[in-house]
Amino acid sequence: MRLRHTSIIVASLALALSACAGLPRSQPSPPTRPVSPAAGDWRDDVVAITAGGDNAGRGEAIVALLDGLRIPSRAQAFEIDEQRGRNLLAAVSGADDAPLLLLGAHYDKVDVGEGVTDNASGSAVVLALAERFRERPLAHHRVAVAFWDLEERGLLGSRAYIEQDNERPALYVNFDVFGWGDTLWMMAPDPSARITTATRAAADAARLAFVPGEQYPPTDHRAFLAAEWPAVSYSMVGNEEIDGILMMYQGRKPKRTPKVMKVIHSDGDTLAALDADGVVRGIDVVEAALRRWDAEAAPAAVGAH
Repeated sequence: MRLRHTSIIVASLALALSACAGLPRSQPSPPTRPVSPAAGDWRDDVVAITAGGDNAGRGEAIVALLDGLRIPSRAQAFEIDEQRGRNLLAAVSGADDAPLLLLGAHYDKVDVGEGVTDNASGSAVVLALAERFRERPLAHHRVAVAFWDLEERGLLGSRAYIEQDNERPALYVNFDVFGWGDTLWMMAPDPSARITTATRAAADAARLAFVPGEQYPPTDHRAFLAAEWPAVSYSMVGNEEIDGILMMYQGRKPKRTPKVMKVIHSDGDTLAALDADGVVRGIDVVEAALRRWDAEAAPAAVGAH
């Protein structure tokens, strides 16, 4: 049984105590609509992370949520480009000698807004998958999770993880901006890779729109690819947003500004922007895809991405 509510109470108490001490904290927006139980759990985690306020508090909230899952975590401090941060790492399930599947998201935020979509949403997806893979481990891979600090300063946390001689995963799976929409968007360098075809099959089975491609906003997967470590990244957005997002990252102006570009790094990055039911459809598809990817790994092919 997940001790979710205990963890949320702990995070909320921490927020209240800091407020009493005169330390300003961002206040998460209230929920706006009823959701399914799984969606409610995901949203609760987003609320708890957001309630942490600054990056240190958000990290503490994630540690508390992992404790609620009975998943021990450890902090890995780093200094890179004259900036200091703290990544959070946790082993979830699987044999010690099995190839590593690493799931990750950045937990830091910019100074503006609450950092809900960017990226409490992705961090909560990693927590949801950690719970599922702890309860039902993969057959051929062990699973670990990572929560990166200082992504907003230039992917510093994920870069530090690689530079600190941590284990090279068989596959790194990143989650960033996973807050609403009808489409699972995947950064996929190779359209024929097993993880890409597995995701397409899972999305087709769930009747969820799926858009893979190499063109994708910059986030932590880039640190892994730069080191020639296999990596993909997922987002949940509206299908109509994707072309406009790419245009804006290319310095061009779309006819209509996509929702995500209005929300992230703004005062509008609050819970009110989220669609938790839509998000859980995406989480279900990613879980199914990773299980298919794992099941298709013959002994000689384990680690192929």
